[in-house]
Amino acid sequence: MSTSLDRRRLLSTPLGRLDRMVEIRMVEESIQKLYNDGHIRGSTHLANGQEAVSVGIASVLKSTDVVTCTYRGHAVALSLGISPEGVLGEICGRKIGCAGGIGGSMHLMDASVGLMPTFAIVGAGLPVALGVALAAKLKNTDDVAVTVFGDGACNIGAFHESLNMASIFKLPLIFVIENNLYGEYTRINLSTPIEDLANRADSYAMRNDVVDGQDLEAVITAMTAAVAHARAGNGPSLIEMKTYRYSGHSRSDPATYRPEGELDRWEKRDPLAIAAAKLIKDGIVSENGFLEMKSEISNRVDRAIETVLASAAPDQDSIFKHVSA
Repeated sequence: MSTSLDRRRLLSTPLGRLDRMVEIRMVEESIQKLYNDGHIRGSTHLANGQEAVSVGIASVLKSTDVVTCTYRGHAVALSLGISPEGVLGEICGRKIGCAGGIGGSMHLMDASVGLMPTFAIVGAGLPVALGVALAAKLKNTDDVAVTVFGDGACNIGAFHESLNMASIFKLPLIFVIENNLYGEYTRINLSTPIEDLANRADSYAMRNDVVDGQDLEAVITAMTAAVAHARAGNGPSLIEMKTYRYSGHSRSDPATYRPEGELDRWEKRDPLAIAAAKLIKDGIVSENGFLEMKSEISNRVDRAIETVLASAAPDQDSIFKHVSA
């Protein structure tokens, strides 16, 4: 099994990034099946359709940079370098999991790749990332913090407080909104009076950008500029990624509240198809080569599932580990 840092380095090439996007999609699809087959306790929240955002973010960061994200964080974890065994093991509650099987689907983490424990509370990762960015500034490093959150989190106090403090102190922090149009089951037009959430950065004199979150190259371009801005000591950025989740909010949500035809329109802009078409056009991979890649990744994910299901669950004493009083 390759290490997390080895997996991170694969993102330095276009083929490596496409490989990771396909892997994320296949892992997410397997999670739903594992849940249906009774191997997962608790809830799961998939991000299929949003792969370009997480892979684009990870492609630009160093391993010493720190990321916070939400309970919909499987894609971010895999992008940053956690293995399929580490992610699926955690979700299935096995020792092989990235947090020893005690965190589950909503609480993935791996300090070696800069992933803070993912947050089940909406918006909770923003002030934590703010603290990480403040620490980086006080220590005079060039590390940055990134906090990834949904459109629904833009309507809570912690969002505004974090943007305000980050701007005042010129912290090396990139706020990334995964605007997938839905805060749980509520469409954005029913909860938010503006179309471009990035405009809220103007209230805090913060640079901002609106990006096509289905286009990996667009995500990388925006993140590269924001990270360079932060590393140079110029302060934070707010980037709104326009994206879409193909599944419902959680494991048992059929998403019948979506307008007719909306899913079909977004599936025509599948980030995997867009990225693959670009590489095929540029001669980096052939259509047959892409099919072979998908077959190899499918086998890789199947092997990871076999490894996970054959591994042990944590013992009862593990509940007391990493706990202090």
